[in-house]
Amino acid sequence: MRIATLCLLVRGEPPEEILLGFKKAGFGAGKYNGFGGKVEPGETVEWAAVREVREEVGLRVSEGDLEPVGRLMFLFPANPEWDKVGHVFLVRRWEGEPVESAEMRPTWFGVEEIPYEQMWQGDVHWLSRVLAGERVRGRFTFGEDNETVTAWKVEAEERR
Repeated sequence: MRIATLCLLVRGEPPEEILLGFKKAGFGAGKYNGFGGKVEPGETVEWAAVREVREEVGLRVSEGDLEPVGRLMFLFPANPEWDKVGHVFLVRRWEGEPVESAEMRPTWFGVEEIPYEQMWQGDVHWLSRVLAGERVRGRFTFGEDNETVTAWKVEAEERR
């Protein structure tokens, strides 16, 4: 199973705005999401998160600014090679301004205006909880169309 990262860049305490990227190509194209991707051989999860944010939106994040807020398992029985465990981080500090890349077009959204209808179906079940201060773990199983969530479970975890 692949290991992946997902970074949620937010402004405000508690978060009032979130930076999401509209995926222009590759896995998840046509959807809004946080920034992240697969962990490459030899990388830690944190290094991969820092690298992916830089590649996808041009921002410099330090490992110390990654706040672990979730661990999510995504299962695609119709395409098991897509199965992944995602390590989710909240990011409140970075250097630079968001820039569009070949892969992602960044847009700020108020937390009350998150475009869930243009995101992965499972996101509605965990994202608002993370933005409200919870740390979560979850499991999502997708149907034959690789879009529809057929089963899901999200639980709160204690913060460390």
